Amino acid sequence: MRRRQQLPMLSTEKLEIAHALQAGRTALGEALAGVDPPLARRKPARGGWSILECVEHVAVSEWHLLAQVRHATPIAQPLENPLRESRILERGVDRSRPVVCPEPGLPANRFATVQDALADFDAVRAQTLRNVEEFSGDPRSFLTEHPVIPGPVNLVEMWLTMAVHPARHALQIHEIRDTLASRAKSSLERPAARTVR
Repeated sequence: MRRRQQLPMLSTEKLEIAHALQAGRTALGEALAGVDPPLARRKPARGGWSILECVEHVAVSEWHLLAQVRHATPIAQPLENPLRESRILERGVDRSRPVVCPEPGLPANRFATVQDALADFDAVRAQTLRNVEEFSGDPRSFLTEHPVIPGPVNLVEMWLTMAVHPARHALQIHEIRDTLASRAKSSLERPAARTVR
């Protein structure tokens, strides 16, 4: 991390972060296209979350992370780490790297449908976007805690993790859909058992 003089957040950087946040929501919406209630609740045979649980996790995690952003602590000199910022964007969507879900983000059947969970996510994501748009000052001069990233993170790092988080789970939803479709296809192709007489 390097220290520098405090600088107000540039409008171009606000736009870049807002674009990243919107791209994460778009990826999630695309992954959910055509998901009906029975599919949303089915779980892969090998275990893991259902599609509905993924969307619930994304929604409740965003509420938790936004609360952390709102309780960030100002510091005298900004802490800037461009390498960590770029790694957040790269590794945040890398599904080959497993991440253990912190307890606040665990699914707990809070929503009856994917539409309910997605509406809750949209409500909090709108607040996150407003938080970025209305922020004044230097976001790298405010530190908070992230449940997965070790050590304090500045607000740019926090917003970037929030941006890529739904995109990561959009990939998970595609994986779930592929697994369930493959399982359904193999059961259709399996020959019926013959009765011996």
